[in-house]
Amino acid sequence: MDRNQATGLFLISALLLVYLFFFSPKKTDEKAAGKTPPATTAAAKAPAIPATALAPETALDTTAGIVKNDSLVNDNLRVAFSSRGGRITAVRLRKYKTFFGKPMDLFDAKSARMDTKFRTVDGKTVKFSDLNFQSVASNATDGASVLTFTAPVAGGSIVQTYTLPANSFELKYDLRLNGLERTVAQEPLTFTFVDEVRQTEQDLKQNRNHTTINHYLAAGDQGALAEASEKPEEYKAAGPVKWAAHKHDFFVAGLIADQQPFAGGAFNANVNLADSATIKTLSSTLTIPVAEVEQGRGQYRFFFGPNAFNLLKNVAPEFDRNVYLGWGLFRWVNRFVVLPVFHFLEGFISSYGIIIALLVLLIKLVTWPLTYKTYESQARMKVLKPEIDELKAKYGDDQTKVQQETMKLYQTFGVSPLSGCVPTLLTLPILFAMFQFFPNAIELRQQSFLWAKDLSSYDVFIKLPFYVKWYGDHVSLFTLMMTASTLLMTWQSNQTNTAMQGPMKTYSYLMPIIFLFVLNSFAAGLTWYYFVSNVITFAQQAITKSFVDDTKIRAQLDANKIKNKDKKPGGLQGRIAEAMKAAQEREAQAKRKS
Repeated sequence: MDRNQATGLFLISALLLVYLFFFSPKKTDEKAAGKTPPATTAAAKAPAIPATALAPETALDTTAGIVKNDSLVNDNLRVAFSSRGGRITAVRLRKYKTFFGKPMDLFDAKSARMDTKFRTVDGKTVKFSDLNFQSVASNATDGASVLTFTAPVAGGSIVQTYTLPANSFELKYDLRLNGLERTVAQEPLTFTFVDEVRQTEQDLKQNRNHTTINHYLAAGDQGALAEASEKPEEYKAAGPVKWAAHKHDFFVAGLIADQQPFAGGAFNANVNLADSATIKTLSSTLTIPVAEVEQGRGQYRFFFGPNAFNLLKNVAPEFDRNVYLGWGLFRWVNRFVVLPVFHFLEGFISSYGIIIALLVLLIKLVTWPLTYKTYESQARMKVLKPEIDELKAKYGDDQTKVQQETMKLYQTFGVSPLSGCVPTLLTLPILFAMFQFFPNAIELRQQSFLWAKDLSSYDVFIKLPFYVKWYGDHVSLFTLMMTASTLLMTWQSNQTNTAMQGPMKTYSYLMPIIFLFVLNSFAAGLTWYYFVSNVITFAQQAITKSFVDDTKIRAQLDANKIKNKDKKPGGLQGRIAEAMKAAQEREAQAKRKS
């Protein structure tokens, strides 16, 4: 690794660190907040699921009479309802479990509240939760289960119809106000959903930092509350809203307007680090145009299901944005490159650790021409080392002159100092894309590999009896393996490239150590990916080396020297040479004045 390669490594590492700390979800230091780190008491913190949360039962309510609990069930969902308000009280995802082995209740009557209200012409507020609805269950011709709630109000009625298709994560919702045109004020109804999100994954910090409210405006704008903020987050939609979704790390509870959009929306998220039972409280308020429900056009859909890209992209426009795949180019790489390849391999291989290894291999094969270009550039710099050493000996401590003459040397031999780092920089989109793919891919959730129980979270090879700031209370073996292999690669590179000296050589060893701390609590799938990447890189270097002959490179450089003998510097190298010359002249003038 010569000076130019080291500079490239520095830039890449700096960009990666900036990306981690400013663009990826912020990690909360719960130890500093006076709270026991979650990993030390994970099992104890697993939220208890009430045994009767979804069980049908009846109870006497003095204000609303008999309150009846009903449910709709298919292969994917069990949705519980209460006649008090004719509202959803609990949702269970039947094919999923929490990290702690509990049933995957997206929410229940203790953790969430839904309600709808409207104003009457005489200024009174009527809440659905103050009304006791009568329920009637039926089946549709297409096999869907239907539950209809009706409540008589002021000579008219409120009718809510819920339809659960077979084998679906969507619940259709039809709201009608019959014969209430003279009773209801001509202003929007208000639907509220308060959701006290509980821990369902191993890493409480990641679970919290990936929990937020996303929304999509009818005008085509997509927005979200800040995921990792520890301060209250609020947002009021500037126009009609097509859908809003409470994203729980790997699962989503969303409401979509099928015909006319919601008139508006307001969203709020709060975090209380002292509350170990609730990782974040989400609240959405959506306004429903009164004319829509009076004229029978109040048709909506709930989505309760996994945060899987291929599933969400068919739910509603931009609903797949609930799967965070990075921003800009990085999202494009994940969506159109990484995900298709990953899902293709899923069709043939059951082990996700093997799939990740094959994904690395495919990416390495595709980027091999860039790797070859980098190695070839290193070989050219190595061949030119004697000439560069002569310049250093000739001009001594005059670094400006050394740099100027070195640029002339590069021009003479047809060597670009940037040719080694540019190919590496071109691989950055894949590098950053992986940092977002692995922690957010539900495909890896609870998928074990070797000692890792969950590839979407960190692997715990050794549990520490204490908490180390910036590191954690566990040892991730995949991260150790990745760090050790990176240090070995760095050592090997420094042995073959004697031009690497002084601080730059020390720095090359420092970065892997920094990432040992940074990545200890990252997804095991990510650190396994980079370990395999390092191993394949070793093999690539060995194979590439057999194709790169120093003698042939020397002959090519000598031929370039003859060809470029009378050629003036041009392009980027010419501009760099001119800048160096101007700097040298200014320095000389300053010395003469002094």
